[in-house]
Amino acid sequence: MEKSYEKLLENNKTWAQIKINNDPLFFENLAKGQSPEYLWIGCSDSRVPADQITGTNPGEIFVHRNIANMVVHSDMNLLSVLSYAVEVLKVKHVIVCGHYGCGGVIAAMGNKQYGLIDNWLRHIKDVYRFHHTELDAITDVNERTRRFIELNVIEQVNDLSKTSIVQNAWKNGQTLHLHGWVYDLKDGIIKDLDVNYTSTKDLHAVYHLDKI
Repeated sequence: MEKSYEKLLENNKTWAQIKINNDPLFFENLAKGQSPEYLWIGCSDSRVPADQITGTNPGEIFVHRNIANMVVHSDMNLLSVLSYAVEVLKVKHVIVCGHYGCGGVIAAMGNKQYGLIDNWLRHIKDVYRFHHTELDAITDVNERTRRFIELNVIEQVNDLSKTSIVQNAWKNGQTLHLHGWVYDLKDGIIKDLDVNYTSTKDLHAVYHLDKI
């Protein structure tokens, strides 16, 4: 039986040696702790590695990934990562990064059943429902899909701002910026959607939470 996974272990040894050759104290310093400035909420797609496409090194970017880079308020995994990043690591920027050609978003545009993941895709379908007038007016399917992917990112940034974790950070005077980006698989370039939240003033008053 071919053990294709073994190449990963060999690659790891090669990578570690290269790091040591470039900086003998690399791992010693890395083991002392982390103080990343960024939290990345991205898609699980294997073609979108956060550190590689942003040119960051280990220790510089804290990462959470799921299908279609969603911010679901009942997702304890996401909330735990967000809480640790904001309250303990004190990150200054939270980036939601989607990508054109996202399979989860494309699946959510249709009506096919996929199984358990249908429950997850429903949250993406909600985004389509919110913006169906704009999206249905786009006749070109590819362009409609690209716009849907952008709108999904925008909605997830909005959902981030609604969390008590983010709002309490703002009320405590913590510098915290929320951003929405989309990565293009075709050219490797990240598009800034110019979605930036820096305080509760950036969201509707109905979502404002009083501090406990």
